[in-house]
Amino acid sequence: MSTTQTRSHAGHAHSHHHDNVYLTSTNKKDAGVRITRIGLYSNLGMAIAKGAGGYAFNSQSMIADAWHSLTDLASDVLTLATVSWSLKPPTDRFPMGFGKVESLGSLGVSSMLLVGGLFMCMNSCTSLYAHFLLDPAAAAEMLEQGGHHGHSHSHGAGGTPSLHAAWLAAGTVAVKEWLYHATMKVARERKSSVLASNAVHHRVDSLTGIVTLFAILGANFLQNAAWLDPIGGLLISLMVIRAGWGNTLSALYELADRGIDDEVKKAVRKQVARGLAEVSEGHEVELREVSGVKSGQNYLVDVEMAVPNLWTVEDVRGVEEAVRQQVGAKVRGVRKVRVRFVPREMEVGEGAGGLDEFIPGDVSPRSSPEVEEEDKNGNGDGHHHKSQ
Repeated sequence: MSTTQTRSHAGHAHSHHHDNVYLTSTNKKDAGVRITRIGLYSNLGMAIAKGAGGYAFNSQSMIADAWHSLTDLASDVLTLATVSWSLKPPTDRFPMGFGKVESLGSLGVSSMLLVGGLFMCMNSCTSLYAHFLLDPAAAAEMLEQGGHHGHSHSHGAGGTPSLHAAWLAAGTVAVKEWLYHATMKVARERKSSVLASNAVHHRVDSLTGIVTLFAILGANFLQNAAWLDPIGGLLISLMVIRAGWGNTLSALYELADRGIDDEVKKAVRKQVARGLAEVSEGHEVELREVSGVKSGQNYLVDVEMAVPNLWTVEDVRGVEEAVRQQVGAKVRGVRKVRVRFVPREMEVGEGAGGLDEFIPGDVSPRSSPEVEEEDKNGNGDGHHHKSQ
């Protein structure tokens, strides 16, 4: 899936981009596909294990870490669930394609994670308040009313997490470290920045697991340090909130048709130049502007080029076909390329990006009557005539 879950998933303190080809490819023998899917299944298993273990062993930091694993898993599952739908060809009713399906799904999942992170943060803050500002009896009553479960291994306000949780935390750290080295090995062999990004993400997850591990050990072996576990839960919940907020914001930007980023524009410009080099008169064409929007994992790109005044429709058609084929074939994610031609005599920046194509907001219906009125009246005067 970032989302680059490009894919792009904004919001982590680190970059987390998946190349969809590794998640959706049927070539299971490919090393990149294999290690990416192993990472996906590992995230699923660890999210379940940490969630169940955190509940069973009374560890808030481990439950928060389970939500953190869920943030990674959700974007992967989202891509697998929506990739075929979002890549469907456009129709008359949906002329821009179905990329927004993924954006809508991303908004729902990221909002869920944001709410979950806030809930975990509130629980951790409540536990810390009970530890430091209330007497043990009042603290136990407050935590019980707040939905905390009681176990035979609980001690004092909030309860000390079971030492068994440390083994589970250590196991997740070991798995994530193995995934880091295995993914980075394939990334170096392939010289793949996408796989390298995923490898770094596994390393950051292992560091999060280390925070959980030390919080559990500290709560068990340091005197009167049961507050370390909710501290760890608070730190991890803040990471989840940051990820959830970043992903929510990113999805909202996509739904609002925010422009494509500079990295994509740079790639499009590079391929336009190569496409023009294949056209005999390409040296007379000047690339003026690259714009567009991101629709899910799809990029809908607009290119503005200046050509000599005397060029014919046939001349510009050859340029358009060459540019569209080159950009579509070489810039991953580009699903539509619309080319706009302007005379070279037009000053740079005048009507850049096709902004002059928008109808001004101050145009009144009287000066620009609706089509229905013109058709009905036949005289275009924009007045309705009542039948007698």
